[in-house]
Amino acid sequence: MSETQAAHELSMETREASPANFLIKIESFYKCGIHKYETKEFAAGEYKWRLIIYPNGDDNIVGKDYISVYLAMVDTSSLPANWEIKAVFSIFLFNHNSGNYLSSLGRTRRFQGVKSEWGFPNFISKKIMSDPSNGYLFRDSCVFGAEVFVLKREAVIEYLCLKNFDIPYKRDWLISNFSKLEDVWESNEFSAGGHKWKIRLNPKANGRKHVFIFLHNVGSEIVKASFTICIKDQLNDSEHEKQTTTDHWFTSTSPNWGWPTFMEIATMNDPKKGFSVNDSCLLHIEISYIEDVAQY
Repeated sequence: MSETQAAHELSMETREASPANFLIKIESFYKCGIHKYETKEFAAGEYKWRLIIYPNGDDNIVGKDYISVYLAMVDTSSLPANWEIKAVFSIFLFNHNSGNYLSSLGRTRRFQGVKSEWGFPNFISKKIMSDPSNGYLFRDSCVFGAEVFVLKREAVIEYLCLKNFDIPYKRDWLISNFSKLEDVWESNEFSAGGHKWKIRLNPKANGRKHVFIFLHNVGSEIVKASFTICIKDQLNDSEHEKQTTTDHWFTSTSPNWGWPTFMEIATMNDPKKGFSVNDSCLLHIEISYIEDVAQY
């Protein structure tokens, strides 16, 4: 099964960049016979956390067909009574075949004294995990990771500004001499929804097999954006375009989001497809929604 099939088990995506806060390599994942594995503590957003992993699933919820992974807040004894921490977190699983990470989409949860643990009881099926051809388990070893971004602390007021554009922001770039690009192509800085952005394209990613495209938030603020990126068919000028849409949180430590395998180079260079004409491609972006998080 492919990474795409695994992602369908839960709302997930793949990315090249490793998680910002924590990585753990677990050896003898199944041979050791451990029911529950708790990682060491790690720091994120001035608080301490750990991952809790059930190799054979959390029996209380899903049985033994899935691997369950949770994020737990620890060392909370110094926090005031009725404390509450709001955080956006993602759980990662490394793919030894592709060199990418399978990642849950950022999930926002409130961690409290009565509920200090959140996660995914059905993170990935054991069938997909156990098949060596999928790349998640290599010689009974695997690598999990986590990113945690704290959105609300005690005595902090959070302000959300939702911007659904009546007219979505749209822009095209004509990239010339595509086949001669040796490194990452980067657009000029542009503004949309009160924020500054750039588009970055790597024409020779993943061993020169794919085009890698991602959106970069130039600022340091926390912002959520819904956007579409296309490489247009210049021959037919129709709906026949390569495009992908997502909805993602951008932060100062994770300012990029995109697709490491946006399009195969072979498809890009096929003259019948119309994606590259006279060694030029037409890149298009549309941003339709932005959510700001401001703290006071």
